[in-house]
Amino acid sequence: MHGLSARDIDDLLNNLAVAVRPTALHYLWRPQLSDPGDEMVLETALNGAAEVLVTFNIGDFKPAADRFGLKLLRPADFLNTLKRSKP
Repeated sequence: MHGLSARDIDDLLNNLAVAVRPTALHYLWRPQLSDPGDEMVLETALNGAAEVLVTFNIGDFKPAADRFGLKLLRPADFLNTLKRSKP
């Protein structure tokens, strides 16, 4: 589906692990989503000042993402964005 080998995925996850930073939740925005299990994902993105939330669950996140100005991308679209920006 994504065209990546297992090694490519390992490399991506290793690079991602180096780039992420822990985010403390200071503000709880609940309830914003139809699935209460997704609330912590949205709150982490908002508290971490994320530019993009990568998810397969675009439909459930869209109303809240629009409200907070958060861009949504499916994983394959995010990977394509990374490929295009690769030097």
